[in-house]
Amino acid sequence: MSAFVVALLGAESTGKTTLAQEIGMTLAARGERVAVVGEYLREFCDREGRTPRIDEQRSIAAEQTRRIAAAAAGHDVVVADTSALMIAVYSDHVFGDPGLYDEALAAHARCQLTLLTALDLPWQSDGHQRDGPHVREPVDAKVRAALARAALDCSVVFGHGPERLANALAAVERARRAPEALPEGRRWRWVCERCGDADCERHWLPRL
Repeated sequence: MSAFVVALLGAESTGKTTLAQEIGMTLAARGERVAVVGEYLREFCDREGRTPRIDEQRSIAAEQTRRIAAAAAGHDVVVADTSALMIAVYSDHVFGDPGLYDEALAAHARCQLTLLTALDLPWQSDGHQRDGPHVREPVDAKVRAALARAALDCSVVFGHGPERLANALAAVERARRAPEALPEGRRWRWVCERCGDADCERHWLPRL
């Protein structure tokens, strides 16, 4: 991939689509060639009027990866409203099928920055795609576990409205500067400026 690829991951109703669009519009307004790649799973569900079967998961994940790669070939920055990794996570969560992880993680590793949307937004229904607020914590845990197994870092994005966008943009800007300052082979990782804890979103989220 020739572009700087930002992939948004997160449980349902954590603002991935809105945030991806806002990041894309902000960077485009600065004069950058930006592509926002939508969530193919959502497109599939809207077109078919249902959620996918287990045998359809792999092709959906592959199409998400293909669209990200295609966008990266012709833009400076790509903002992906999820990657194949979320398909792998949902395949595991819904069907108990962990078979998509290896391929999805290999594809996700080609992204330069992962933004993980925190669980601090209220859950909202969107029809047939979302299951309910009870699935957000287990899905969030599976995303984190998958990234940890592959030694892939992420920046957790919290906050509401302009604050959430500002935090995401700060992570993008730091990540784009980071390769110049890091030793070869090291990946950039966000660390909270207030507490020095890379898992600092627990300081911001409401206690459950």
